[in-house]
Amino acid sequence: MHKFYVYLAVIICGASVLAVEVLGTRVIAPFYGASLYLWSALISVTLAALSLGYVIGGRWADRGATIPRLSLIVGLAGLWIALIPWLRTPVLAMAEPFGLRTAVLMTATVLFFPPLALLGMISPYVIRLRAGSLDVVGRTAGDLYALSTLASVAAALVTGFILIPNVGVSRLLLIIGGLLLATSALGFYGQKRLLFATALTLLLGVLSLLFFAPPGTVIDDSSGLLMVRESPYSEIRVVEMDGTRNLLIDGSLHTGIDLTTWQTSFSYVNVLDLPKLFFDEPGSALLIGLGGGSVVKNYTRDNWRIEAVEIDPAVTETARQYFGLMEAEAQVYHMDGRQFLIDRDTAYDVILMDAFGSSSVPFHLVTEEAFALVRSRLRPNGILAVNLQCVGWDDKIVASVAATIGRAFSHVRALPIAEPPDQLGNLVIIASDRPLELRGDLPQPEYRISPQYDRVHAWDNRFQPDTADILVLTDELNPIDVWSERVNLVSRRELHAYLADRRIAW
Repeated sequence: MHKFYVYLAVIICGASVLAVEVLGTRVIAPFYGASLYLWSALISVTLAALSLGYVIGGRWADRGATIPRLSLIVGLAGLWIALIPWLRTPVLAMAEPFGLRTAVLMTATVLFFPPLALLGMISPYVIRLRAGSLDVVGRTAGDLYALSTLASVAAALVTGFILIPNVGVSRLLLIIGGLLLATSALGFYGQKRLLFATALTLLLGVLSLLFFAPPGTVIDDSSGLLMVRESPYSEIRVVEMDGTRNLLIDGSLHTGIDLTTWQTSFSYVNVLDLPKLFFDEPGSALLIGLGGGSVVKNYTRDNWRIEAVEIDPAVTETARQYFGLMEAEAQVYHMDGRQFLIDRDTAYDVILMDAFGSSSVPFHLVTEEAFALVRSRLRPNGILAVNLQCVGWDDKIVASVAATIGRAFSHVRALPIAEPPDQLGNLVIIASDRPLELRGDLPQPEYRISPQYDRVHAWDNRFQPDTADILVLTDELNPIDVWSERVNLVSRRELHAYLADRRIAW
């Protein structure tokens, strides 16, 4: 029993470490975005916690290693992990005023440092339990660390590839907590009845919670929260508020439609219509980044043939179920946008890039190499249109992306949308090897809030970004993740303030 329990604890605890680290991104990303800072914070917290756990666990083991004490460490880790779904909301609210970087690091530390430190104590503790003499300490330590690491590898793969999309984040945290508590209870069995009874009671309490929806995920049409879904790539939510239906991916707005007309409520979608006006008749278009399908619908409505590339099949399913996207409107390919361009040699009249959210700018899609690839997939008079979110028309992101696009195209113009010019908003960059002049005048808008106004405003305010001494983004050097921090912070503060009293997002 002694040997069996030690190896079981090593496997379960080793698996829990990587599973919790992977889950950490899904706990925090819907609130702060899946940014470079989130991954850096989680990796740093994990390594720091394990380091402290190794130190404390080794010293505690030297004072007298016993199975009940090992079981106590495992049980405390399981209890904390099981409480994370309830701790998440107050901790996020507490950390938000400190700014994005500090808030992400603070949240990761409060939620994950304690259980990971406890799990870090396990390895030196079980080595002390298993090593009968100095002659076999090295072999024992090597075997146990190898077993723990293999369990971690398996858990990371299973968690990301299978469990998160099919089980859900909060329920998975409860399952891991329950599994650790079960391991703890097994260790106490026959050792100390009181502690065994306590661990068993906690285990049964955690397991009972699995029959109820974890906090913050209750689907309630009356509140506006229509859907919550975990995919291998992100958390997806569909939320209705103030007469619009919205698609949130990792807590960032990606699509909005007016429920009375089922037309887009996002101005940039109307501005992305402008490339059609450079042609005398409908042609072919490629959209990278499907979202809710509003761009597809606008092009299909004008008889354009459009294909779309969307990396996440769950986003496509959501667009069809909640945003009225029809299968006949576009052929949708589920893969990375750049890989699609590499694999296909089809030429298009228009390529639209709409895969950039406030927190997540796929860096490999905005490099000199990527835009050269885009250029090779356009017909001679083809048009590229890139939708960006930025803070102000003169945002560094705008200038750098324009400079990078300028390496592949002769003519580049920025079409601003935000009003006034220093505010958060979208901006569309268009580029071509032919002069960027429309075939005719734009229809003048009758109303301030209308698709016609969005297009006229963007076109009348078009400008050529100042790219002197501006960094050209490459596969080798690309700091756009860092630059996106300011956009992400402003965007999420506005959204969090808007949703503060609604309880429909987190």
